[in-house]
Amino acid sequence: MIGWPVKHSRSPLIHGHWIEQYQLDAEYRREEIAPEAFGDFISHLSERGYTGANITIPHKEIALAMSEPDDRARAVGAANTLWFEGGRLLSTNTDVEGFTANLDAAVPGWEKRAGEAVVLGAGGSARAIVYGLIERGIGRINVVNRTLERSRALQARFGEVVQPANESALPHLLARAGLLVNTTSLGMTGQPPLTIDLDPMPGHAVVTDLVYVPLETPLLAAARRRGLATADGLGMLLYQAVRGFQLWFGVRPEVTPHLRALIEADLATKTGLMK
Repeated sequence: MIGWPVKHSRSPLIHGHWIEQYQLDAEYRREEIAPEAFGDFISHLSERGYTGANITIPHKEIALAMSEPDDRARAVGAANTLWFEGGRLLSTNTDVEGFTANLDAAVPGWEKRAGEAVVLGAGGSARAIVYGLIERGIGRINVVNRTLERSRALQARFGEVVQPANESALPHLLARAGLLVNTTSLGMTGQPPLTIDLDPMPGHAVVTDLVYVPLETPLLAAARRRGLATADGLGMLLYQAVRGFQLWFGVRPEVTPHLRALIEADLATKTGLMK
């Protein structure tokens, strides 16, 4: 895992668990690399003994430019996973599949009842989520952000399937939505809560939150009180790690209850830290 900073990353715990499980002669390390040193580090990644890397802030856009991205990374505009193939450095963005795989596990068949979706926020995470929703056939994605220009930038990137909206439109949009996704930091430990009236949402709707500290955010708690299906952010963290491990080591790992319990225990002792 390469980032700046990176000491708080849970990825070594996840991948270390799989390395031990499959008895691989491998190691997953943290590399705290300043932005000015990132280019040189990536240029010599293989010489340093690495078969690939995960990339986190603030390096995702530079990693994209220094590699050969797949359609997902190119569309999202950021790479979070690098690997070598035939001497070439390739990249993808596994946040896309991490998001959809988590929903598949938590609420099987969610896309069949989603209809319209509402996405809160318009940053890098929102780009990955919007692309994942488009991949799964969601025909209208309402992106709600305090700055409408950022929502419009997503429409320019992904087309008319994205509809920018102001927060004032939320009651109307939620009444039509089968899926609500929070990609902002609101509700995270140390941040203001995300308070939204979920009463307009239909009873079959699904609510998911990318925040996983705390595991049950105020948004998810409100959704459960309403009897709505939910998916928390920890699941996305776990599922986004699967493909990288497979690309590096040739083994497709499983997200198991034991692994989730391992990360939950770590979160419980270090509340407030993020991926």
